[in-house]
Amino acid sequence: MNKPTLYKTVDATRISISELMQPSHSNFNGKIHGGYILNLMDQIAFACASKHSENYCVTAAVDTVNFRKPIEIGELVTMKASINYVGGTSMVVGIRVESQNIRTGEVKHSNSSYFTMVAKDSDGKSIKVPGLILKSDVQVKRFLKAIKRIESKKTRQIEFEGKEFSRENYMNVLSEHNVKLEID
Repeated sequence: MNKPTLYKTVDATRISISELMQPSHSNFNGKIHGGYILNLMDQIAFACASKHSENYCVTAAVDTVNFRKPIEIGELVTMKASINYVGGTSMVVGIRVESQNIRTGEVKHSNSSYFTMVAKDSDGKSIKVPGLILKSDVQVKRFLKAIKRIESKKTRQIEFEGKEFSRENYMNVLSEHNVKLEID
């Protein structure tokens, strides 16, 4: 059995796929269905994470899906994925989706997202993943941004799922929004 790689560069597991958008991928408004794009994003996240970890991976979380611009039927969609962060058994895969009008050549940034993937062994147990070699300031920023998103999520969980939570502490925040409380 080969010894697993201890560290890999971001470029070593970067993946790109392209697909022409068909009428069967559209929603009732004639645009490409967001669920179809999410499915493709999940596939490229799996491929990127599996390539990095050299193991089967599962999706643990999808964070910050930004639908920036609609994708039209007949456009060529290209997805680019790279590992932005690694933990012990998990990886954050950053995905950028671009769509290109084939006739005009115009390229637009359509979607972005971050998928947290976990490496699994043949018994379904989480396993250690290789570390990440960062070779540019962009890669360092992506890694640090992932850490900040993870920390923010933990802070929200503690704040809102803890025993100390009381809505009375948030009444001033609630009053600034379009909400009406009718709690018995």
